[in-house]
Formats: sequence, C-alpha cells, structure tokens
Amino acid sequence: MRATSIILAVYLAANACGQPSSNNYVLHETRRDVKHSSPWKRSESVDPDSIIPVRIGLAQTNLHTGYNRVLEVSHPTSPSYGNFLTSDEVTHLFAPKHETAKAVYDWLVDSGIPAASIKRYVNQGWLAVNMPVRKAEGLFRTKYFEMGSGDTIRLGCDEYHLPKQLSEHVDYITPGVKMSPPLKKRSIPANRGDLHSLKVPASPEAWQVPQTGINLPPDLQGCALNMTPPCWRALYNIPANNSAVEGNSVGIYQGSDFYDQNDLDLWYRAYASNIPNGTTPILASIDGGTPNGSSIIYLGEAFLDIDIAQSLVYPQNVTIYQTDDTSYELQRLFGAWPGYFNTFLDALDGSYCNYTAFGITGDTPNIDSSYPDPPYYNQTEVCGTYKPTKVISISYGTPEASLPLNYVKRQCNEFMKLALQGVTFLVASGDSGVGSKPDDSGCLSGSDQNETIYNPYYPASCPYVTAVGGTQLQSNQTVQDLESALQLADPAHPRFASGGGFSNYFPQADYQNSAVASYFADHDPGHPYYVANANASNIGAGCGVYNRNGRAYPDVSANGANMPIYVGGGLYKEFGTSLAAPIWASIITLINQERQTAGKGPVGFINPTLYSHASLFNDIKNGSNPNCESSGFSAVEGWDPITGLGTPNYTSLTVSMALLGKHPANLILVTTGPGISINPETWN
Repeated sequence: MRATSIILAVYLAANACGQPSSNNYVLHETRRDVKHSSPWKRSESVDPDSIIPVRIGLAQTNLHTGYNRVLEVSHPTSPSYGNFLTSDEVTHLFAPKHETAKAVYDWLVDSGIPAASIKRYVNQGWLAVNMPVRKAEGLFRTKYFEMGSGDTIRLGCDEYHLPKQLSEHVDYITPGVKMSPPLKKRSIPANRGDLHSLKVPASPEAWQVPQTGINLPPDLQGCALNMTPPCWRALYNIPANNSAVEGNSVGIYQGSDFYDQNDLDLWYRAYASNIPNGTTPILASIDGGTPNGSSIIYLGEAFLDIDIAQSLVYPQNVTIYQTDDTSYELQRLFGAWPGYFNTFLDALDGSYCNYTAFGITGDTPNIDSSYPDPPYYNQTEVCGTYKPTKVISISYGTPEASLPLNYVKRQCNEFMKLALQGVTFLVASGDSGVGSKPDDSGCLSGSDQNETIYNPYYPASCPYVTAVGGTQLQSNQTVQDLESALQLADPAHPRFASGGGFSNYFPQADYQNSAVASYFADHDPGHPYYVANANASNIGAGCGVYNRNGRAYPDVSANGANMPIYVGGGLYKEFGTSLAAPIWASIITLINQERQTAGKGPVGFINPTLYSHASLFNDIKNGSNPNCESSGFSAVEGWDPITGLGTPNYTSLTVSMALLGKHPANLILVTTGPGISINPETWN
C-alpha cells in the first residue's frame, strides 16, 4: 500500500488585514452528540501552517421541488409518467443563483483572500481556494484537529461558523465535521462493514437435497441449501429465455472488490451453462478502476453481482462501474474509506462534479478520492464520461451516522436528479438488522443509552432509491414455499439479518405513507421511539430507539441466502442483501426490455409504482432483524421494515408496468405549490 502523508507548506502570501468581525457569526454545522463505538481518539491540533484545500458549496435553487418533480415523471397515475429530463435540463433546473456565488466570493476577498487564488468552476456550483489552517480557522471560527487510531490519523473539526448573511448561501464547508479517511494504515482489520454479504466455505452437508424437494425437477431440488439461477426463476417467475436489446445493459456499482474471469467461467459451467466461457462484463472504468486486482481483494462481492445479473438477463450484457484506482481500493481494504459514491456519481453526471448543495461543492477533500493520484491514476477525475445504464445495482453502503448530514443529503439529491432522468437504483439494505455491523452491533449511543439506538443504513435510506431487503428458504423448504426474512442462524454471526428500519436523516416519503401507517396501526413493534428533528441532533430523545417519522426501508426484498460462488477456484456460500439487489436489478432490466420492445421508455424511479401495487408481491410474514439489544422488527402482513412489500412476482409486475405511460386523455396533473393533485380518474 502507498503510504499517504500530510504535505505541509508555508503560506507565503502573508496578509495581516482582512480578519472578519466575529459578532455576526452563526453556527453553520456541528458534530452530532450521538456516538457509535469507534477506535478513533482525538490527538492533537493540526499544524497552523499546513495548507488545506477549502471547498465552499453554493446553495442550489429549486431543490425543494425535486421530490414532486420526481413524482410527476414516476407516479403511475401521472400524465407526465416517463417524460424524463435530460442531464442539461436537470443541471439548469437546480443551478445556484448568481448573487449566491457573488456574496461568498466578495466575503472571501474582503477577508483577505487574494482574488486570483479563488477558483470558480464552469457550472458556477462551487468556490475553491487553498489556504493555511490558521486562516481557515479564523474564517470559519473553528479549530481543526487530528484523530488517531494506531499509526493512522484523520482531520476534522467539531463545528464551524459563518457570517449570518452568508449562511443561506452556503450548504457546507469542507474540510469540516466529517473526519478525513485514514492517512496511513499498515494492517488489515478483521471485519469490514461495507459489503452486504457474508462468505463462508461450503461444507459437504451444505449440498444435501431436502427430502421435501425430491419430487421437483433436479435443478430445483436443493434450492434451500444451494440457491442457483433455476431457483431464482422458480421463486419469482423470471423467464429463462430472453433476448438482448440494445442499450439495456444492467449496471453494477463496484467499489472495493474485483473479479477473476476464471472464477466466472467456473460458475457459468456449473450453474449457467447457457453462458459461454469468456463472457465478461462491459467495463466502465472510473478514475483508474480496474476489474482485476490482487487476489487479496477477491472477496466475493464482484463475483456474486456479476453471476446473478448475467445469469438472469443473458444474452443481455452487464456493465461494471469499477470505481477508483488500486491505491484507493487498497486503502479501503486497510480500513480507510475515502467517501462513498461521489466519484461514481461524478462519472455519470458531469454537473455533479462541481454541484453545490447543503454547503458542499464537488468532491469533499479528505473524504473522497482525489485525482491525479500518481503513480496509480495520473489523470484528472472522470467527470460525466458515462451515460448511466437504465438500471443500476448497488450492494455497498455505510451507516448514516458515519457521514455528515449535509454530505448525505447532497449525495441523495444526485440520486433524485438521476431519477428525474429515468435511472432506477436498487440498493442492498444491509445485513445487520437494525444495526450497522453483523459482528459488533454498530448501534448508536446517547445519554443513558449505550449502543441501544438503531443505526439506519445509507444509501438504502435515501428516498430516491429502491432499498432491497433479504429473504431465505428454511432448510426443509422448497421453491414452492413462502420465504422468511433473512436471518442467519449462526452463533459466529448472531446479528446477521436483513437490514431495515427508519432513517434519521430523511423524513418518510409520501409514496409510502399509507403502507407505513398500516404497519404501525396493525403491527406496532412496541419499541420506544423519537421523532428526529431537521438536523438529526436529537437522536435517541426520550430514550427512543428509532425515528418514527423517518424514511422507511427496505421497499422490497429477494433471496439472500446460500448462493454458491467460486473465489480463487474455491467454492463458497454467500449470504446477504448483496444477493437481493442484483436479483431485483435483473428483473427491472427485463421489464425495461419488454417495454423497449413495445416502443416504450424505461420505468425509471419505481417506488411510487411499487407502493401503488402492493398486492402484486409475495408477502413475507416470518422472521425478524434483531440487534442493538432488542428484537428489532418482525416480518408481518403487508409492508414491514425488514422485507418491505415482499418479494417479486415477475409476471404480475410486468403486466402492471407494461401500460405505464398510457393514461386517459382527460387525466390532468395540476402542480399547486409544493404538492401535486391528480384528477380522480380510475387507473386501469
């Protein structure tokens, strides 16, 4: 691994004037009081002469209209369904005002920052300037410090301030309350919480055929212990004979794992013999990302994503969005996570590279990967290079609490913008029940609460993605039986269960109000709760353990147990919602394929449609997702915060989505302020 160090420099352009008055400053962002267990300890202040890259995100316009605009193009009863926007239209819609950029620029100059050192990007979204720590601490009324763990350090601050008149123009400043990634690390941690899967060696007894399956066709007899493509097709009525349609590749995000073609070929020969050896995904390399790495990073995630998607959509192809160069991939393995998804989103939408929202502009220094990164990827970052596939599967995530509120909101807004363009995201909901890590709880603490507060997962908690939970067949069941919620009965992993719950950062989405209200009315879990405020500063209030009014997840679910994969030539079993997300992505890709053949566009953001057709799902009513010293939530009739609406029925979903976009001629959508109203015409 390349050792990274802080580069210190002396600020040559000394300037004794321009220190702003402090009497008109207001608190702009602060670190939350809620804590989760962490090995990081505060050490010392940062050298005041160290040069840091300051980025000031300019507040966007019309962001408050984003949710309703997504509904206009995504709700099944809207006459604007499917009328997606172009990338340029989305950029123009949310661009910051001219007076916003001018106000911040003038303040910097008046504060003694040389005008020539202030850079403004072409899309006007953000201002960038390098300055010494002492200058930044004065401007933002803060104190930067280091956090250490072993021989590794991070940088950040507890809070910072801005002049009152500027606060409305700025989303947030970086570096800030978010800790930077580790700058050095020499050992690999035993546990990793980024991937939604668990890999275990396959024992001989794991392949025994349940006696209840002996009357089924041979390829369906062992599905409870050996989940393969015929099993998925039988469970969810997925067609076996498909055709390829141009421009309909299923996309897969890959952030810290690689694959080997030899292992893919082994799997194809064993479980998908219709796929020729050598069939490989289309590579969309982002910032030096390569699909083939050292065997130390063959962890199974890439294999299972590709195996599932390719087997279900073949001969349609698969596109891998391989993000970040080998150096950053290794840092992730060594415990350093330089941000989540920003370089990926940069590559899909050029406007996001310098987009400002909630005080953040562009990638965040000391959080996100930074390029050029010689000698690994000695070029500028990829920006708007790839047109996104219509459907993208993501099996990665992080606890909401590990990222600043504004950082997460800005990123979720980009998922909203891509939804406006017709992109469907299927995101794994996590494998730690109501916590964040299957092996060490990963729960939150508050006053008088020690790791008993539920810890929601992101980006599953973003309201503009479809969060996918996990299910499983019991060992004595067949594909003709109803599944249960995923919960691994293994003493070594007692908290391994389908992730689900309620966001602390995002309010409940309107499209799920009815389903969630029914859940609480008929199946209230009985746990104490709180109602999170706008800045999520009261998590755990009143000894509550979850946010009653938060965005509820998952939305749907699919099988996440006992999938055989080859890694390094060895046979293993995979478990987790990592399996469920690409199953759903494959199904939506096949539905788009049928629509495209019929001359229609993609389904786009599917949540409003799913919640409007809840009866189409296989309702899961057994299982729970315990963690945080509680029973968590249970799978019950209707929507629940462990399996969502249930598992898919491809036939029913296809019939329902086939006519989307056709509406009675007199169905009128009326936009009235922040909400929408629709003519009460019966939808057929």
